[in-house]
Amino acid sequence: MGRRFGWLWAAYSVSALGTYLAFDAFSVIAVLALHAGSAEVALLAATGPAVGAVLAVPLGPWVEFRRKRPVMMGMDLVRFAALLTIPAAYALGGLGLGQLLFVSMIVAAADITFNAASGAFVKSLVPADRLLTANARFESANWTALVLGPPLGGAAIGLFGPVTTVVANAVSFLLSALGIRAAGDGEPRPERKNAQRLRAADLLDGWRHILSSPDLRPLFFNNLAANALIMVAAPPLAVLMLGPLGFTPWQYGLAFAVPCLGGLLGSRLARPLVARHGQRRVLRTAATLRAVWPLGLAFVRPGLPGLLLVMVLELGVITCSAVYSPVYATRRLECTPDDRVVRTLSAWSVTGKATTAALTALWGLLAALTGPRTAIALAGVLLLATPPLLWRGPREPQKPREATERPSPATAPPSPAGSPPSR
Repeated sequence: MGRRFGWLWAAYSVSALGTYLAFDAFSVIAVLALHAGSAEVALLAATGPAVGAVLAVPLGPWVEFRRKRPVMMGMDLVRFAALLTIPAAYALGGLGLGQLLFVSMIVAAADITFNAASGAFVKSLVPADRLLTANARFESANWTALVLGPPLGGAAIGLFGPVTTVVANAVSFLLSALGIRAAGDGEPRPERKNAQRLRAADLLDGWRHILSSPDLRPLFFNNLAANALIMVAAPPLAVLMLGPLGFTPWQYGLAFAVPCLGGLLGSRLARPLVARHGQRRVLRTAATLRAVWPLGLAFVRPGLPGLLLVMVLELGVITCSAVYSPVYATRRLECTPDDRVVRTLSAWSVTGKATTAALTALWGLLAALTGPRTAIALAGVLLLATPPLLWRGPREPQKPREATERPSPATAPPSPAGSPPSR
């Protein structure tokens, strides 16, 4: 894959580890340090990404016609600086929910911009017939970080305080920027055929491409609905486990770390499964299987049985998602022209974050009115209706004549299109 890809992969891996050391860090800080309830935790989880998505909308067309590597480094440094303000305020006794909201907005906007730029950078860096291999490597690094990060982060919080993992996450962004810099230059500046001034039509071009594509449209709506319904259960589940059920932060982290071994398995299986069964069948089957597990989270109980139940359910979700994600991320890149990658990925991320944010806020209100279990159960029931969105697509791609083996295609978080997962 080459030295430059090696540095990019290393930068991604460091950034992913920092992300998952700080797994749900803002929610944990809100609960443990600020004594926030379900509604406030949901507000924090929803508002930052929603406003960040709005801020990122004009950045997609702007990034499209600039070199992607400097943009990626800049977004890493922005996130590094923003996150460091949290431990500084905590040390001075001035940390509040408002600052957490503001930082989450900045980080969310930088996430979307970085992810879109990195998707285009990966497509220009990796040969077309190795895209699935590259995305599977990013996916494997992502789940390795998820295995190690949450339990280590939970232990660090218990030993050194609630903002410790935020510091680690900030440092990971700095190291990521250095790794991307070490990948070396050589990226040509994209040329724009039309006027250089940003036009309103450019802002909508990504959505226009997604909605007009018979291959991307079903992937888009399935991914939008499934991701949102999986994520909206996270804040009420955190409140339930860290509150009434009495799980400690390290137990909470462990419950989501051990199942990530399934992510390693799924990311390794993606390429051979596509080679044997075809892209369309793999996408449909993985999307269907990942939807059947989360409903069981509504029945979590205290103690070891409850902890084991969470692990089993998360193992099922994660294994299926790890098969689906690299195939879906590669397919998305292959279905998008080179001069429209950033705008398409930006539109995709903006819509995903905004939808997840809106539903998270709604589920926070629902959890406050009916209890966390009811909110988790409703999300699980609705998730069961998402697989039919893929029944009419995507179509099976044709293999190029010159390739004897070309795995089928398909970001993210975590973890789309070769970019570090969203924080």
